[in-house]
Amino acid sequence: MHSDVITQLHAGSGLPRQHGPWKRLVKELILLAGPRAEFLHHAERPWSSTTFSGSRHTVTLVFSGADGMQQGQAYVCALPDHEFTISGQLVADAAITSVTRATTPASRMTVEAELLLLDDV
Repeated sequence: MHSDVITQLHAGSGLPRQHGPWKRLVKELILLAGPRAEFLHHAERPWSSTTFSGSRHTVTLVFSGADGMQQGQAYVCALPDHEFTISGQLVADAAITSVTRATTPASRMTVEAELLLLDDV
């Protein structure tokens, strides 16, 4: 599933079409999360302050099985300190906003992250 999502993001197929850096952001998040990560959802909204403009992104990934749960936990720990390389953008904030774990009928972890991207002009 991991490589399929990366391929879809690269080709632009199977996911909503929007302008902006969201594909590069999601691709980098999935690479950080590992091969057991499954892309579930992305939402984007404009953001601005007096001195900066950019966008706020919410990305939800799902991790299944025991190995997936371990990768999900590693992703939760790694995201806040990850150095992103998205050209034209500065990731000003990256935070985990929700983690939901289920064990029935199978182990599954759903992780929601919120990221603030500033236009690097």
